[in-house]
Amino acid sequence: MAQRHLDPTDIPTENPTEPPATAGPPQPAPTGAHGDARGEAGASPHADADTDALVGYLRAQATEFLRALRRHRESGPGAGTGTGAGTGTGPGPGTAAGANGAFGEPGRAAQHADDVDAARALRRAARRISGTLHTFQPLLDAGWAEEMRPELAWLSGTLALEHAYASRLERLLQALHRLSGSTAFPAPRPVGRTTAAVAPAAPPTHPASANRGNLTVGAAKAGALLDRQLTLARTRAHSTALQALGSSRFHAVADKVALLASEVPLSSAGRRAAAAAPDAAPVDLRPLATAAQERLTDAVAALPLVTAGSPYNAEALVHGLSPDPAPHPQDTPWHQVRLLLRLHRYALEALAGADTGTAGTPDASVDVRLLAAGEALDRHRDASEAAAAAAQAARTPRIAPATAYALGVLHADQRHEVEAARYAFQHSWRKEPIRLP
Repeated sequence: MAQRHLDPTDIPTENPTEPPATAGPPQPAPTGAHGDARGEAGASPHADADTDALVGYLRAQATEFLRALRRHRESGPGAGTGTGAGTGTGPGPGTAAGANGAFGEPGRAAQHADDVDAARALRRAARRISGTLHTFQPLLDAGWAEEMRPELAWLSGTLALEHAYASRLERLLQALHRLSGSTAFPAPRPVGRTTAAVAPAAPPTHPASANRGNLTVGAAKAGALLDRQLTLARTRAHSTALQALGSSRFHAVADKVALLASEVPLSSAGRRAAAAAPDAAPVDLRPLATAAQERLTDAVAALPLVTAGSPYNAEALVHGLSPDPAPHPQDTPWHQVRLLLRLHRYALEALAGADTGTAGTPDASVDVRLLAAGEALDRHRDASEAAAAAAQAARTPRIAPATAYALGVLHADQRHEVEAARYAFQHSWRKEPIRLP
């Protein structure tokens, strides 16, 4: 099934008459309920933001998805976060060749880089397709869109787990080193071929001061505990990704994306506009994109930006000292804003017909404010999840008091990083939009 979509001849080519793809989030429309993004008097309603642009954008994402899937298979069976779809010959999660191979080989390093890039491109294309289906659903077949969105979200989330656990462990170990000045921390363990070919150099050491004595005592054991817990979670995520990429559920998703690359299911109004029927009014994408922007603006307005503008948040600290294992109540609205900002960016890309093959590279159409706000919210998410992992490790039964103390200090440090990210978002969001030169 899905295997036939991995061959190079099965990937459709882009329309040669379309303009070159722009990189990064396209320039948003001028301020207003339904502002005109064309900027030229007498321009055709179908010039920039009609149904054809939406169809071209979705087909471009589907093509990128299939291209990334082929690259993922060519990186080797069982490599990275899963084996090639439909092969069923990859080794198990604990027997991947990269786990015991020679990590210093240049070919292995290049293969690892290709696999990581392919998995990232696969997730990126899946997110963009899902987000576009959400924003422009009135122009698409409702049943098909409702069926595709959760499947793409499942795929993107499953493939992202292993990388998230590895990044979280690296972040926590680096923070422990910075706080304690100690070097006695375990190196991240390999899982499959996801371990880098060359181990990163250890950060420079600094002699521990007298007030770091208590932290240094438990820092090594705290790092070992975090390594055991997060490596176990990473291994399970690796196995889950392997199973997902070999499942019939993934094959069905790949089949639907392959069909999307050639034909986009539209609603009745979208089909009439795409066919340029005489009685069909031009369908403008900008009202739907403006609605996505308004949802983002409303969510940001509900955030405690005044509190975020202060370098100290006593309410967050009080909750951080609570034994309640529930997620931090202040984090949820910020995570929601991050998702809405991502949908807003994808809507802007669809307006310009951007290609994900070059998305992410800043150019003249990039709003620096959106870039800075997105980066701040990504740091917020990472720090929040790292703090939760430190708190979870501190609740391990029968750990030494020094280990619990080190984990408590680590948790407080990551919550400070959360506050710093909110502070950065507050400053970047309130600035006027700036275009890169």
